[in-house]
Amino acid sequence: MTEHLPARLGLSQQFDCSYLGDRQEQLLVILDPSCYSSSKFESLLGLGFRRSGDQIYRPHCPACSACKSVRVLAQDFSPSKSQKRKLNKAKTHFTIKYSEQERPEYYPLYSKYITERHQNGSMFPPEQSQYQSFLFCHWLPITFIELWDDETLVAVAVTDCMNKAISAIYTFFDPDYEHFSVGTLMILEQIKFAQTFNKEYVYLGYQIDECAKMRYKTQFLPAENRVGDIWLAI
Repeated sequence: MTEHLPARLGLSQQFDCSYLGDRQEQLLVILDPSCYSSSKFESLLGLGFRRSGDQIYRPHCPACSACKSVRVLAQDFSPSKSQKRKLNKAKTHFTIKYSEQERPEYYPLYSKYITERHQNGSMFPPEQSQYQSFLFCHWLPITFIELWDDETLVAVAVTDCMNKAISAIYTFFDPDYEHFSVGTLMILEQIKFAQTFNKEYVYLGYQIDECAKMRYKTQFLPAENRVGDIWLAI
């Protein structure tokens, strides 16, 4: 697929990479207001872009190409034996709910997750303003996929919804439930959501083979990586 980038683009300054500590990161940012709609964003996802808050971007690092977009072929996906075991274990403990509105319980859960699991990351210490500006969007429908243990909120997967695809923006969960492989469960639930609503792709963001915590995205097959300007089967 040949790229058709918008005419108005910006390039960020270089800053320390969040995933590879010995490298600098730079972002290509969409400046064209006409691109900030569900249909245009879906096309940009196919070109390797993502969103953070209201902003659409993709890595554009002069000396590094480690970030590779990943998308799961939702309608062809079938969980592995290990994933089925996780799902069966979860069925006896949890309930899944969908919401199109933020709940008051979200931020305390997010704060606990960042504080206990990401003290060395750029989002620590957690702040309400950073949480809002990172996860939420004024121009795109968002579905919050929730995991509940009776009356206790365990996890939230922030999920962008387009006509033929969904995009997994971020999942945060209660670290006390980590032994249930909650991160994996929430991706499986996003794929199930896509299958239920006849979406073709689940975009999982960027795979970074050199970063241990960013390799998990290849566990959900069949899937494709964007290499150059084409998508190739993993």
